[in-house]
Amino acid sequence: MIIKGQKINDRYQIIRLIGEGGMANVYLAQDIILDRKVAVKILRGDLADDEKFVRRFQREAISASSLNHPNIVEMYDVGEDDGKYFIVMEYIDGRTLKSLIKRRGALTLEEVVDIMLQLTSGIAHAHNGYIIHRDIKPQNILILDDGRLKITDFGIAMALNSNELTQTNSVMGSVHYLPPEQANGNGATIKSDIYSLGILMYELLIGKIPFRGENAVEIAIKQMKEQIPSVRKQNPNIPQSLENIILKSCAKNPKNRYDNVTEMYIDLENALNEEYKDVKRVVYKYPEQDLEETKVIPVIKDTKEEKTESIDNEKKVNKILMILSATAIGLITLLVLMIIFLPKLTAVPEVKVPNVANLTPEEATKTLKELGLKVNDEIREENNSEIKEGKVVKTSPHYNSIVKKGNTITIYVSLGEAGVTLENYVGKNYYEIKALLETKGIYVLTEKKTVDDVTKYDENIIIEQKPKIGSKLVEGDTVTLYLPDIITQYPDFASEKWSETDIRAFADEYGLRLTIEYKEKSDYEEGAIISQSRPPKSQIMRGATLKVVIATKPVEEPVEDPVEDPANDPVDDPLDEILPGSES
Repeated sequence: MIIKGQKINDRYQIIRLIGEGGMANVYLAQDIILDRKVAVKILRGDLADDEKFVRRFQREAISASSLNHPNIVEMYDVGEDDGKYFIVMEYIDGRTLKSLIKRRGALTLEEVVDIMLQLTSGIAHAHNGYIIHRDIKPQNILILDDGRLKITDFGIAMALNSNELTQTNSVMGSVHYLPPEQANGNGATIKSDIYSLGILMYELLIGKIPFRGENAVEIAIKQMKEQIPSVRKQNPNIPQSLENIILKSCAKNPKNRYDNVTEMYIDLENALNEEYKDVKRVVYKYPEQDLEETKVIPVIKDTKEEKTESIDNEKKVNKILMILSATAIGLITLLVLMIIFLPKLTAVPEVKVPNVANLTPEEATKTLKELGLKVNDEIREENNSEIKEGKVVKTSPHYNSIVKKGNTITIYVSLGEAGVTLENYVGKNYYEIKALLETKGIYVLTEKKTVDDVTKYDENIIIEQKPKIGSKLVEGDTVTLYLPDIITQYPDFASEKWSETDIRAFADEYGLRLTIEYKEKSDYEEGAIISQSRPPKSQIMRGATLKVVIATKPVEEPVEDPVEDPANDPVDDPLDEILPGSES
């Protein structure tokens, strides 16, 4: 029982219940650490007691938390608190798309296209991240007052198992949007989400779902067998371009559907353009199921000649039927006699298959052969947590089955518990180990750890692991791999005598925006580094600006030749002619 004021995981304080469902209850809560409102979804009922479901739910929810799109509700946290399994999500103050349809019925064409563009954009983003929703329905879509949509329930939708049709309380709403291949027990693909989007688009245009029934199984059969009704017959104002999108999305044969959600998005963008409205109705390339019986209406004859001919033909037919009936009676009598007496003449003794579990394959083979049974030379293997590795798990046919002597029995031997025993991964490449563990169903977390000497470590090499070496993990368990927290620092360009060429290469390598200023300095060698804007040993951040000042030689001004004053030029003075001693 969750009550107001209760804290989940000592962090999320419950405010009130805001939604109830077959799989979970949703509460408005306050994140007391980040001081924000969040939505906390807590698993309920038998799902919380199903260990396999819980492991899958946690793994899928963590995977979905990587999605970052304006039309997808963001997941913040996944965990367990005192037996209560929860996910913490972005709180959206809005109503579901289902409540909008119930209130308004069919929406306008423009509204439908806008809603579907938002949904296909969000689902395409999820598909690009290799995540299939599997449970698209208007109950899982929130609409804000400004018209924006948010898709929710990725984690729970992906954790649903294949027998979900038995969960009537939680799937009755989902089955209205369930693709034929999933209703038939097959796995979901991206084309399954496309089918659900098409059903949802039908509901937005018409105001009601296309297939109804008294129970989930009846509706699922209709999804597999019945053609989706024409939206144009119900509303002639709907252009053929929009009906074509529904037809391509809701084809029974997945080959006739869109190959991806992006194709559907493009058609939605163009659907209301004048040149696209009156396109031809979609014709499927591949055969669909035969949805209607072909009826042949016989031609009625009414002339006397035809009646006479009919009577003669009837007599002939009756005679032939009498002969055939007598022959058939004889054959049936013979067949009955064979059924009664032949088995007694050719009967092979029957034996009961014994229980050989926990025996060695040799012991089991000997036991089976002593009863007159043959043993398949190919011994099969499977994981089993209860029976020791190398011992027999079961047989096929299984024990207590009644079989005839001489039948072949296949033996299954235990491989031990499924999972992996952790080896020493320290010193190994992180990406190789992560891929290895994830192929075995182990979820890998990564953490950075500070090291004393960064020169001793490579950034992709594992330096520590948790759990410890030798731990036995099964599918859904988590391993934490620690990598060195190597912080790259700026060098001292001046003291280390870096050249301009080296600095430019350094900036390119670390994605820095480099600015170089040149200054005339007589007390520096040409090309020497005078200063740098980022202090030595400070952390390098990609995209940061780095300014470096480099010395250049001062330019020497040329010494010009002096210009002589004409007044100083020596010239003949007229007075010299009359000076004493001069010639007369």
